[in-house]
Amino acid sequence: MAWYALQHKPAQAARALANLENQGIECFFPEIDVETIQQGKRRMRREPLFRGYLFINLELTDPVWHKLRSTRGVVRVVSFGNRPAPIADEVIEGIREGLESAAEAGGIHKGDKLEILEGPFRGLNAVFQEYDGETRAMVLIDFLQKQHRVSMDLDQVRPG
Repeated sequence: MAWYALQHKPAQAARALANLENQGIECFFPEIDVETIQQGKRRMRREPLFRGYLFINLELTDPVWHKLRSTRGVVRVVSFGNRPAPIADEVIEGIREGLESAAEAGGIHKGDKLEILEGPFRGLNAVFQEYDGETRAMVLIDFLQKQHRVSMDLDQVRPG
């Protein structure tokens, strides 16, 4: 079996995936979490790693090949010289490993403990609450027997 790339119709990745999987085809649709800023707030959004494409794992002799072009959501099989272009298993495995390591790196999430490195609260511990624009974070600091919400630059804190 080998991996092949399929081009799907715009905004129809989910439809193509569902229809391909209903035919018993192993599919891989790599997605990543992307931070965007909307109305001054950071938001996480899932986006395809390769916009417009997904991968299938099939034998060239599989009888399902003649159905691929008529599968709803699918535009075409990526081919060279009228032959589907195979993708090495190592490439797909590398993409999967990259996605896993990116998910582990992730960034700062609500509830993460932080150490304050600079400013008047240097040396204190804080708890991350949310992003406050592109370069700032809203944190909770225990100070004078009370929790205070403070906005500070992201370069003033580190996970700890």
